[in-house]
This record gives sequence, structure tokens and C-alpha cells, in this order.
Amino acid sequence: MSGGVPSRSSRARRVLRGPRPEAVPALVARACALVGVLDIAAGVFPRFRHSRMHAMAEVLPGSFGPFAAALSLSAGVLLLLLAHGLKRRKRRAWRAAVALLPAGAAAQFVYRHSPLGMLISVALLVPLLRHRDEFAALPDPRSRWRALANFVLMSAGSLALGLVIVSVHPDRTIGDPSLADRLTHVLYGLFGFEGPVDYAGNTSWTVAFSLGALGWITVATTSYLAFRPEHPAARLTEEDEAQLRALLDKHGRRDSLGHFALRRDKAVVFSPSGKAAVTYRVVSGVMLASGDPIGDVEAWPGAIERFMDEAKAHSWTPAVMGCSETGGEVWTRETGLDALELGDEAVVDVADFSLAGRAMRNVRQMVKRIERAGYETRVRRIRDLGEAELERIRRAAEDWRGTDTERGFSMALGRIGDPADGDCLIATAHKTDEHPGEYGDLKAILHFVPWGTDGVSLDLMRRDRSADPGMNELLIVAALQAAPKFGITRVSLNFAMFRSALARGEKIGAGPVLRAWRGLLVFLSRWFQIESLYKFNAKFQPRWEPRFVVYRASADLPRIGFAAMQAEGFVDLALPLPRFLRRRRAAAQRPCAHAVAERDVRAA
Repeated sequence: MSGGVPSRSSRARRVLRGPRPEAVPALVARACALVGVLDIAAGVFPRFRHSRMHAMAEVLPGSFGPFAAALSLSAGVLLLLLAHGLKRRKRRAWRAAVALLPAGAAAQFVYRHSPLGMLISVALLVPLLRHRDEFAALPDPRSRWRALANFVLMSAGSLALGLVIVSVHPDRTIGDPSLADRLTHVLYGLFGFEGPVDYAGNTSWTVAFSLGALGWITVATTSYLAFRPEHPAARLTEEDEAQLRALLDKHGRRDSLGHFALRRDKAVVFSPSGKAAVTYRVVSGVMLASGDPIGDVEAWPGAIERFMDEAKAHSWTPAVMGCSETGGEVWTRETGLDALELGDEAVVDVADFSLAGRAMRNVRQMVKRIERAGYETRVRRIRDLGEAELERIRRAAEDWRGTDTERGFSMALGRIGDPADGDCLIATAHKTDEHPGEYGDLKAILHFVPWGTDGVSLDLMRRDRSADPGMNELLIVAALQAAPKFGITRVSLNFAMFRSALARGEKIGAGPVLRAWRGLLVFLSRWFQIESLYKFNAKFQPRWEPRFVVYRASADLPRIGFAAMQAEGFVDLALPLPRFLRRRRAAAQRPCAHAVAERDVRAA
């Protein structure tokens, strides 16, 4: 036979050998979900059975059949919950599946059913045990909201499935119960009590055991998530922060986002030499890095390798948000990941900035109008402010935040006035012709973090809602004009997502696809301030530096995008805290995140 056509014996060997080990978790997860569905069907539908098995069940003790139905239902629900963990190679999910599959198979054998589901359950154990080394991923950081989300979702699912269980025995139901009676019966049954619906024979026991099993699963899974051994969320330790600051002192000039690596809700991995590092946060199973690696470019590959090893150990999806072109090239070269342009960073060269000229006319007029209204500005280093004034600024920044959720991750430091951040620059606007209020005469704040020794990056913008429009323009101009006094030659402003598409889409000759893409971005700007941020940045005539997202596969992009929105604060899955509790927490932690997407940017 020809060399390009495999023989029958080689094909047979491949079949006997089974799938490639790296493909086993995904295949097992699908099979586990199928077994879960079969177990649920076996426990819920009385006609999902085989006549011989039915005859065997008739001679078993009366309560054993209903108990087996509840066991089958429980195993099926739990296997469905475990399927995602198996796909992500989680060790805990593997252990639970190995314990549940025999239980589900036994329940299917006993409770009057076809042996199909039982055989699939047993067959699924073989690849699980044979490829157990593929399921070695460590747990994710513990989330205090995971238990609450599980309780809400499981309660809703149990209620819906319980209505099905109560309603699939029409020939055994006594009377004609209403929907309200059935719903009441489900609610009582989830708590282990007898409801208003009655059945003939052992069916009442079957329904009661099944509803009780659903209630038990809801309580058990919620309790496990609430009290499981904690795998703590990563935090930047004092030692890590000191090492990162040393790297920034040597190499901080290279990336404008470097100082944001010092957020204390990030974790860090260092290269073997300690000369480079990657900081990250894990959000919804996505390992999000931001900006370029910190430190010596020659040592970046070592830090990136450690990052990828950590992602593999936990089965996290690796992603990088907002890296530079150089960073994207290194990431893709070292890891085989792909890069996609995400947007552009606005950078103003101080030496080239001027309010003169037609292009700056609108900004110039707005600044003059604000100054005539009695506002003055002050630009200082954080270390030059007194503690009392810093305290007023912190409280004002907290209260003037445009949303209940703190926003920021890739371009946010998350704090103001820390003694270690003395080089940060702060610009404040004051109303000089009115009586001091809660925050004195303070009306607006801009906070910048160092970018090497000769640059700064905008961290947050906050203003009093009662202040005149144009506070942000006033303070940016003030910071740019005061920059030479501090030895600053470049200022990084906001990041504009999809800027090139917005800019090209509004030009003459833009094609229909580009115009449609721009139209979608303008529509989304109602919620995410995409267009308004671009136009706000463009007022200052910056140069645009492209930024990229690095990802493993196109299928991961929706998940990465959702995780990034969570990290940046645009999607909040947690219940909002009352305002007095937010004040108390703020007093203890003093967070301040990036707020460039505040609604007042549109008004500006």
C-alpha cells in the first residue's frame, strides 16, 4: 500500500489506544454531562425504564426504589455541575466524578431502567482512571460570592425541576391539583415536608425523596462553596512590592502602565533570574495580565514562562490586556499565543503641547471660561501634601465616584496617598470665591502615577457634580503646563478602545463594513463611553500608541472580554453594599480606582 494511506492495523491500533491524553478532559466532560442528563431522566421520568428491570424492582423493598430514584437524580445534577470542572482539568472535580459515577450507575440499575446509562457510567470511569494525571489543575481563588450565586441558581433550577417531577405522574396523581398546589408541594418537598399533592402507591415516596434530594444538593453545594478549604486570592506581598519597585526604578521608563503593576490586589510571578515579572489577577477562570512585563526585556521570556506554567497548573485561560507592540511580539513569540489590536493610548509630549492654534481653540476657550468663573489649580507631588488634605482628597474621590462599583484594573493604582507612592502627581481644582464645604474648596481631582523618572500616567479623574463642566480639561492643561517644573516630558492620558476604527469609519471613503463597525461602537458608547473617551483624548492632540490583547484562541475572546469587564468594574456580579458599609470599607482600605469612563466625560 502507499505510504500516505494508513493500514487497517494502524487505524485499529489508534482506536484501541484511544484519544490523545490532552484531549481526554474535554471528551470526558461531554460524556459526564451526558451521563448526568441520563441520570436525571432516570430519576424524574417513570416511563424511562426497561420492563425486565421493572419486574426486578417490584420484589425490592418498598422504599428502595424511591431512594434509588433520588440517588440517580442527585448524581445526575452533581455530574452536570462537575462537567465544567472536568473540562478545566480540576483535580477536585475528578475525585468527585470518580465517586459519583458508580453511585449513579448503581441507582440506574436498581430503579427500573435500561442498562444504557449504567454502561456509559461504568465506561466513563475507564478514561478517568487511566488518564488521571491529566486532571491535576489546582483550585481557583476562593470567591465569597460563589456560594451565594450557587444558592440562587440551584434554588431556581431545583424549583423548575421539582415542578417537572411533581407533574410527570398524571396517572398516579389523586385529584387535579392546581399549579399553585404543585408549586407549594415542591417548596415543601425541598425542605423535607409533605405537600398538598397526593399520589397512589409508592409514587408519593418517589416524589418526596426526589424533592428532598434536590433540596439536599442545594444545601450541600452551597455549604461546600461557603466553607471549603480556602485557596486564597493572590495578593501582592510587601516583599513582592519591594522587588517590583526595584525593577521599576531600573526599567520603569519603558512602559507607561508599569506602575499599575503595584496594585495590591494583583499577584506576581518573577523570572528565574528575578530581573523581570508579570503581574496578574484571576477573574472567572481567566488569568489576566495587564501591560508589558516589568523589568529587563532580556528576562521577559523567563517571567512569561512562569506565567504560562501557573496558568497551566490551575487550568486558567491566559490573557494579556493592553500590552505594547513590543510586548505583544514577545508574548506571541514565546508562547504561540495570538495578538489583536485593542485600541490606542493617548500620549502627550510636553514640549510639543500648546494651547495656541486653531486645533486647541475649544480647549483654550473652555479653560479660560473656567478660570474666569473663579477656579484655580494646584499641581503637587503626593509627598508634598499634608495628611489632613490627603484625607479630604481621599474622601472626595470616594464620594464623587460616578458609579457604585470601583472601576479600573489595567490603568488604575487603586489607592491615593500611600506613603510609598510619594512620587505620584496630583492636580486639584479649587473654587476660590465660595465658602468652604465638606471638602473645603476642592472641586476636582486628577491623580497621575510615575512613568519612569520623566513621565506620568493618568490614574483617575474625579469631580464634584455641582462644579462647572470642563474640570477635567482644566486640570489636564494645568498638569501639562506644570510638568516641566517636575522634570516631566511626557504624559499618558486615557486609553481609547477601537480608536482606529472610530477614526477611519468617520472619514470620507470609508466602506460599508467599517461604517457598520463604527456605528456599533457608537451604539455601545451609550454604556461604555468608547467614542466619548476617544474624542476627549483627541482634544489634546496626542500621539497614539497601539495596545493589544494577547489570547490563546479565538473561542476564548468572549470569555476574556467578560473577565476584563469584570476586572475593570463594568460588570459587577456581586450584590452592591449599602452606602454606609461602602464608607466603612473605604475608611479601612482607602481604594481609588481608575475612573476615566465616568459619565461627565461625555458632558465635557
